[in-house]
Amino acid sequence: MTSSILVTGGTGTLGRFVTPLLRAAGHDVRVLSRHSRAPEEGVEYVAADLLRTEEAAAGKAIESALDGADTVVHLAGGPKGDDEATRNLVRAASRAGVRHFVYISVIGADRMPIGYFRAKSGAERVVAESALPWTTLRAAQFHDLILTVTRPMAKLPVILAPGGLRLQPVDARDVAARLVELAMGEPAGRVADLAGPKLYRLDELTRGYLQARGDGRPTRRPTVPVRIPGKVGRAYRAEDNLTLDGADVGARTWEDFLAERVAERVAGARG
Repeated sequence: MTSSILVTGGTGTLGRFVTPLLRAAGHDVRVLSRHSRAPEEGVEYVAADLLRTEEAAAGKAIESALDGADTVVHLAGGPKGDDEATRNLVRAASRAGVRHFVYISVIGADRMPIGYFRAKSGAERVVAESALPWTTLRAAQFHDLILTVTRPMAKLPVILAPGGLRLQPVDARDVAARLVELAMGEPAGRVADLAGPKLYRLDELTRGYLQARGDGRPTRRPTVPVRIPGKVGRAYRAEDNLTLDGADVGARTWEDFLAERVAERVAGARG
């Protein structure tokens, strides 16, 4: 068995793929998340909140999670506070002598005028300016997130088409595989972004969901153009949320994801 790796957010959308891949590569894994779980073979769970490190119990839990870990794969995130949580983790990792800090960020973190992106950009700076050897990967939005957006939109009698908005969603499994590859390699700084294999307008993503659902409800609906106002709209029209040149590209398309997550679920419900 090789060295131990700490994975924050190891039970989330991305972490649930990263953890078994690390185990398959022969690593003991320690998962840090807000909620405790019973240990599994080769996987230990530690409960702590990275935003509440001033609390003695949380601080001790984070120190315990880092004990003996050569590598940290930092996946934990939320709608706000990623920069502060990352700062707290980096401080603790520095004290623990971590040799490789791997961080997942989002494409356009330093360009999109949205709070979540700003926090990601701030977290990137915290990692880069630390004394830790580090690697940062920016990825596009996961298919899972796109599904949470298109599912309620599909209930409308029309299909909304925000002008200038294009997305290049990526499968969480492709991101997980790349992160594990990076974690097992040498610190590399900021590596090439990872995007999905196809570009879509939001209305195309919604229609794809409707078609995959295949439950007899109408899929042909009028398209209504919508203009995204302000700085956010200008950023999307400038495609600041994309990396069109020089990005690595995942294998699984939105259609592949829908065939597994939506079409099979509908078939199961019918059965």
